Amino acid sequence: MQVSRRQFLQVGGLGLMGAMGAGALVGCGGGSEAPAGSEPAASGTDKPVIFYNRQPSNSSTGELDMTALNYNKNTYYVGFDANQGGELEGTMIVDYIKAHIDEIDRNGDGIIGYVLAIGDVGHNDSIARTRGCRKALGTAVEKDGQIVSDPVGTNTDGKSDKVKDGEIEVDGKKFKIRELASQEMKTSAGATWDAPTAGNALSGTWASAFGEQIDIVVSNNDGMGMSMYSNWAKENKVPVFGYDANSDAVAALGDTDFPYGGTISQNPAVQAYLTLRLLRNSLDGVDVNTGVGKADEAGNVIAEDDFKFSKDDRSFYAMNLEVTADNYKDFTDPANTLYETAQAQLDEKDSPKKKVWLSIYNSADNFLGSTYKPLLEKYAPLLNLDLEVVQGDGQNESSITNKLGNPADFDAFAINMVKTDNGASYTSILGQ
Repeated sequence: MQVSRRQFLQVGGLGLMGAMGAGALVGCGGGSEAPAGSEPAASGTDKPVIFYNRQPSNSSTGELDMTALNYNKNTYYVGFDANQGGELEGTMIVDYIKAHIDEIDRNGDGIIGYVLAIGDVGHNDSIARTRGCRKALGTAVEKDGQIVSDPVGTNTDGKSDKVKDGEIEVDGKKFKIRELASQEMKTSAGATWDAPTAGNALSGTWASAFGEQIDIVVSNNDGMGMSMYSNWAKENKVPVFGYDANSDAVAALGDTDFPYGGTISQNPAVQAYLTLRLLRNSLDGVDVNTGVGKADEAGNVIAEDDFKFSKDDRSFYAMNLEVTADNYKDFTDPANTLYETAQAQLDEKDSPKKKVWLSIYNSADNFLGSTYKPLLEKYAPLLNLDLEVVQGDGQNESSITNKLGNPADFDAFAINMVKTDNGASYTSILGQ
């Protein structure tokens, strides 16, 4: 299978050329404000830098770290549209409830109860997914104009000040929707997004406390979601909804006993391509949009519905895709599925070989390790890039930065941080 503009894509999002017109440059009306026209990278601080997957930002407020994102003229972020993805996960759950309204309320108490595994309370993606699900389910509470994304602990009586009871009516039947419990899945050593912690929280604490009050399990990612599915939810026939479209979660959507509820694809083929393509463009001194919204000499291009660019954020975002029992077979091999119209070999005369230092925050991360990294390794030779991949422990920034001993050995850098606050930990080394 190869990925292009999928016929089942039901989300919005404007690609660059669609948003700005056929002759437009990135993020503007075709004029001087565009970040296009990157010059060939020089030594030191002008070397291209791409932050990916973890957007430089304040982990307490979510405010973007524009100092890091403006490190130099060749610095960008590559990720996915977190808000669109969070809302898509939420609407997917609502659609499932409506389709299974006759059996979803396991104990018949008129309350559809769910538990929520939060990955990292300070991570923008985790925040967006929590907010998107609460918004769709009607359980969101706003504070200072933003949906509260904090964990509630336990909320058996529905009186938490962080969430409220939602309501849904299907075929004349009315049900309350209640967030029974939520917590950040963090180890004692400080590692977040921890799958075993999530599995134990559900099969131990939550199952003991709530039993058949739990009708739905919601997770900020599939790593935690699959741990909860395997440890308790599958056996008790409670649907689990996650995020990332990891291969095991996609396979579980076809389980004949009791399937996984659903997941969201981050469009990893687009993300991985953009991560390296933007570096390549900066190294070659061509428009940043080359081979992205505008076809390159080899014909590489990304469809306008599959990404968008935010000039103010200096960020490229892949658009998310819903994965359910109806379409999961299209997502069964994400690690080997290159984007259909972006897999042509570049001419080495125009794009000579360059060396890229690339970090992964946690060697144990399922999505990055099993999907993103294999895609990067497939795109790199097509773009004439040699990757040196270093992996961290998911807890300490130094587990990565200590492996960036001599930046002069590399032509460009792709950075995936342990904590989103720590952009300066990298740019300070690159600036030496």
